[in-house]
Amino acid sequence: MGAGVTPHSNQFSGGATGQIPGCGTIAEFRSKGFPLTDTQALKLDETAREQLLERFLRYVRIDTQADEHSDSSPSSPKQLELSRLLEQECQTLGLADVERTSEGVVYATLKPSQGVDSPTICWFAHVDTSPEYTAEKVSPIVHRDYSGNDIPLPNGENLTIRVADNPTLNDLVGGTIITTDGSTLLGADDKSGIAVILSAASWLKQHPEIPHGEIRICFTTDEEIGRGCEGLDLNRIGSVCGYTLDGSGTAEIDVETFSADLCVVTVQGVNTHPSIGKGVMVNALRVLSDFLTRLPHQSDSPETSDGRDGFLHPYAIDGGVAEANVRIIIRDFEQDGLTRYRTLLKQLADDVERSHPGSRIVLEFREQYRNMRDGLASEPRAIELARQAVVDAGLEPKLSIIRGGTDGSQLTALGLPTPNLSSGQHNPHSPLEWTSVGEMARCVSVLLHLANRWGRESQPR
Repeated sequence: MGAGVTPHSNQFSGGATGQIPGCGTIAEFRSKGFPLTDTQALKLDETAREQLLERFLRYVRIDTQADEHSDSSPSSPKQLELSRLLEQECQTLGLADVERTSEGVVYATLKPSQGVDSPTICWFAHVDTSPEYTAEKVSPIVHRDYSGNDIPLPNGENLTIRVADNPTLNDLVGGTIITTDGSTLLGADDKSGIAVILSAASWLKQHPEIPHGEIRICFTTDEEIGRGCEGLDLNRIGSVCGYTLDGSGTAEIDVETFSADLCVVTVQGVNTHPSIGKGVMVNALRVLSDFLTRLPHQSDSPETSDGRDGFLHPYAIDGGVAEANVRIIIRDFEQDGLTRYRTLLKQLADDVERSHPGSRIVLEFREQYRNMRDGLASEPRAIELARQAVVDAGLEPKLSIIRGGTDGSQLTALGLPTPNLSSGQHNPHSPLEWTSVGEMARCVSVLLHLANRWGRESQPR
């Protein structure tokens, strides 16, 4: 996800009525035709903040881990449990056009305020969690009145969330932090995004005096394995742009992602009984080990790269003597970088195969997603109004790049410009994952201002 940003105050008191400094009441301000930019008006009170926390805890306790080895949709049936719950919650909130597909995608609509005829936008989040770390029996821990110290995780074999590694914690003293017990990931990626979206939708339903246009809501499956847009119907969404709520911290607007491919390297060997293996056996595991040792280590790896650097990342191995394979993700911000990495892997495979007579190495490349940068230019308001909404919420916007990807990468490639917004998550795909009520509440505030900003826009001609 994108780099962090120093958050502002996490006090979210105050309702939706009352005085706007220098402008009179909100109703009067609205009647003048200006956007609502008062940072005290579009925020959650303590009751709404507790509801936000309750939502988040309810979602993370449901195991929705994706399965990259499955061809079904969704890849794991357990994702449907959360999809069904979200369908019910959307109906309970009074949202319109609520629908859950057989693939687990949930659609809903927040109808526009009376008299508002502005472009439709869509908010996205995904229900699945990463296959890289277990999400079975997530046991979230709520740390109220956070003291500012390191946070040990009781079931994490000496795992500790250290302030030195997470400096954002310095700005959240006195707030509420949510962590795992150290035995699983938390699932804030992306259940914080789901909680933020439904909290914003709930708030707008309860405050019809706040003008906004039509907002489509869409919860996807299998984002973590690059299949979040499979089965999506963009005509059904019908928006001019979208926003994925799948970013770190607060106030970030991700406008570039990695471009991404997957390479599955399969080594075919020759198996026989080890007692008669001389001159006959070709151990696929040894051949694969040789291949892995030839990958670049001092550069072009996650351990040695940052910023705009790309990398090759082997992350899963399977097999035995007769056949073994490794899954390698390829990442770069430019298409030329992906091409360079593909060429390198092919050359290494040829070299290793020649070094091990009798072996055969097969490379299968799969396109996953592409940098959203160029596609966002087709709807410049998507970024500019998000930037204004962050300012309206009293925060300092930061345009960021993601050393990863979101559904927005594929949505943008499909023709729906979709930048990524913060949802309060930190350390995704890890037992050190955490989030905070204060940051999630700030992300809700950004969405409320974003809804209001778009509500002032004219329909495209």
